[in-house]
Amino acid sequence: MDMVGKLALMRGRSRSTRPVSKRPPNWVIYQPDEVKAIIINLAREGKAQSEIGTILRDEHGIPLVKPIVGYGIQKVLDEAGLAPRIPEDIYNLMVRSTKLRRHLDRNPKDFGNKRSLQLTESKIYALTRYYKRKGRLPQDWRHRDEIVTI
Repeated sequence: MDMVGKLALMRGRSRSTRPVSKRPPNWVIYQPDEVKAIIINLAREGKAQSEIGTILRDEHGIPLVKPIVGYGIQKVLDEAGLAPRIPEDIYNLMVRSTKLRRHLDRNPKDFGNKRSLQLTESKIYALTRYYKRKGRLPQDWRHRDEIVTI
């Protein structure tokens, strides 16, 4: 396999790869219903999806939810009616954008942060197009309308 093919298979900053097996590892002792219950309890406590995944990995020894349950944390939350209205990655970018805007109102000559705001807004627009295409956001959704509620 050439280098381009290898890079396509790698994930993350550390260029790590996920395990090849579709089955959960031998040390995982949880059944699918138990994993779903843990996810739902953590979501009711107010944890975000990324936090739930980290807690499952660090405290329960569950490296990935998908091989055990058959689908990811997002779908488990959808089934339970606990999924957030706005996807977590867009929400975090919107919070960052709001903070940058507030900073730029007080410091209008801060051109580095002005550029950072432009890059953040660009990421928000790209993710918005993606989520509208996938049906996770309504077609008339605009992130500017949501900034007021953050």
